[in-house]
Amino acid sequence: MLFFLVKVLSHKNGSFSSQHIHDSQAMKDRGIHCVMDQDREMRRKSKFAVSEKSK
Repeated sequence: MLFFLVKVLSHKNGSFSSQHIHDSQAMKDRGIHCVMDQDREMRRKSKFAVSEKSK
């Protein structure tokens, strides 16, 4: 907890970079997407996939 507190206090405005896969340029360069994006992509490509319904 102490190390986390030091990290929080050392950053300006208490902001951190995003830890999500879709926000990482290195992951984009490698063609790696988050599971939700991969699932959506496969549903669009497959003729046997169940379509998504938006609420």
